[in-house]
Amino acid sequence: MMEEILKYLPKNISELIQKEINKNPEKEIINQAIELRIRINRPIIIRLIKSDIVLNYRIKQNDIINILEKICENSIYAYKAQLIEGYITIYGGHRVGITGRAVIENGKIINLKYISGLNFRIAREVFGCSNKVLQEILDIKNNTIFNTLILSPPGRGKTTILRDCIRQISNGIPSINFKGKNCSIVDERGELAAMYKGIPQNDIGLRTDVLENISKSEGIKMLIRSMGPEIIGCDEIGSKEDIEAIKYALSAGVKGIFTMHAKKIEDTKKNKEISELIENNIIEKIIILENTSKEEK
Repeated sequence: MMEEILKYLPKNISELIQKEINKNPEKEIINQAIELRIRINRPIIIRLIKSDIVLNYRIKQNDIINILEKICENSIYAYKAQLIEGYITIYGGHRVGITGRAVIENGKIINLKYISGLNFRIAREVFGCSNKVLQEILDIKNNTIFNTLILSPPGRGKTTILRDCIRQISNGIPSINFKGKNCSIVDERGELAAMYKGIPQNDIGLRTDVLENISKSEGIKMLIRSMGPEIIGCDEIGSKEDIEAIKYALSAGVKGIFTMHAKKIEDTKKNKEISELIENNIIEKIIILENTSKEEK
């Protein structure tokens, strides 16, 4: 995974990181790296799961420009729409966060100039991480799922678990005689499927369709009209428009798995629309992710 990122870096930086990797025979960096932070006039930082590695090299402006050009395949203009969103998805499903000076026109960002920082977020799939969650949300008798809301604070793995749920539901689970279902994902921020030139870089299952770079409210309606999903998945719901679209989907007989930022079930009461989904038993299962996943109904 780190090797996929090194090819976007200037040779001197790539060699410096490779030298650091070679220092550790246990491949700590390869196995534990989650981010590569590159900030102008500051040292490179490799973020591991539990620690940081700070490299003695200060990033120059030319380094940032060279890296950005490689990411954009020497056509930064062609990637303008993604730049405005603040990130670009590259081969392998890795996302590069971008900071700089926002150019505002009529209250909207129309460009990003003077790029000052890049954050390579290293994509990792964890196959089977949703096994315990699936035990709770699968409706084996009817070969479907219960409408499910997954709650957790940031960084607890809800996106990874949602992706693996969709993958397994889409493929089917022969060991329990669960037949694969047609699934659809509204991948508003490109984190679930990590599309690169129209190809999912993450394994989302053989019966899964993806609509990327669109609001969840619009995407849900489009997918129901065009793809006829049996299961729909969305990450980080919350707006009134999201909930209206979810109600539309569920009323059409589609089942859903959704995630939301929250530490505990009481937090959902702060959102009137989501609270109504729960109180009216439209959401049938609530999964709360802590340090280890727990289920609460």
